[in-house]
Amino acid sequence: MEMNYIGSKRSLIDFLKKEIFDVAQIKKNETKGIWFADGFAGTGIVGKSFKSKGMNVLSNDIQYYSFVINRHYIGVNKVPKYKNLGFDPFEYFNNSKGKKGFIYNNYCVEGTKGQEYERNYFTPENAMLIDQIREDIEKWHTENRINDDEYYYLISCLLEAADKVANTAAVYGAFLKHIKKSAQNRINLVPLKIIEKDIDSKIDNSPIEEWILKSEGDILYLDPPYNHRQYATNYHMLETIAKYDNPIIYGKTGLREYSEQKSNWCSKSKVVEELEHVIKNAKFKYIFLSYNNEGIMSLDEVREVMEKYGAYKLKKQEYKRFKADNNRQNKADNTTEYLHCLIKK
Repeated sequence: MEMNYIGSKRSLIDFLKKEIFDVAQIKKNETKGIWFADGFAGTGIVGKSFKSKGMNVLSNDIQYYSFVINRHYIGVNKVPKYKNLGFDPFEYFNNSKGKKGFIYNNYCVEGTKGQEYERNYFTPENAMLIDQIREDIEKWHTENRINDDEYYYLISCLLEAADKVANTAAVYGAFLKHIKKSAQNRINLVPLKIIEKDIDSKIDNSPIEEWILKSEGDILYLDPPYNHRQYATNYHMLETIAKYDNPIIYGKTGLREYSEQKSNWCSKSKVVEELEHVIKNAKFKYIFLSYNNEGIMSLDEVREVMEKYGAYKLKKQEYKRFKADNNRQNKADNTTEYLHCLIKK
């Protein structure tokens, strides 16, 4: 079970696959050699689904934690053996005692006691375990005891395990005052699923406006932010665990500096220009854009941009709102997902 994630396409994946296969005129047994690109990869729901169909995958996201997760789901094709390590890291981690490090010192009540902000993202035990596990993974990689595939795979396993015991409502824009039941559990690392497919892949960690200039393939799928919320603030905790770079942090929630990860897709005044840049420069025949009826771009704005560059179609599907989206402005239970389809000239 993947982590909760704003905009996740878990409930829409069958709809997306059907429409993309239909528009691109792909037969289910003729996927080998096709390059599918996921420009805003998130937790990899869409990319790994097309990988499982036998397509080569390009995956990109400006968030580093997303890069790590997709480096696992898209980039790892065989179950790691840990030959140079010589033991099972999961058994080792799940019998560890933990140590006081950056997460403990900044994101649990015990570690921040008496400071300006007493943060409550994890229990002290889980914060210490996250610190030890993340430090061990880094040390083993530096010492060449684990290879790149094993390194990113283990960090990905840690991110998903940490998310399951995080003391939040759903995202990391705030923590809960009291430790909720699931956050009281001891963190438990389990081997995540490996999609064993003989495919080629390239996983990137770039702003979309730069990535589109250096990428090419057959199918481009875009699932950008729909509103003003920045993913960098909602998932800063995962970013810090993934990078484990001891950043300067600030404020009640311990945010890291994120100016270079701010997305123009969250800006009403800039988003249409961003879309045009991507569509104009995309070296792909088939382009698909997911966007819902509450996005900051209107249907007409998206259509006007895409129609300039080829044959345009619109598909739609209703689905239930992600629970973290329930706010005063959006009271409806259901949202309409639009899939804008372009066959580029």
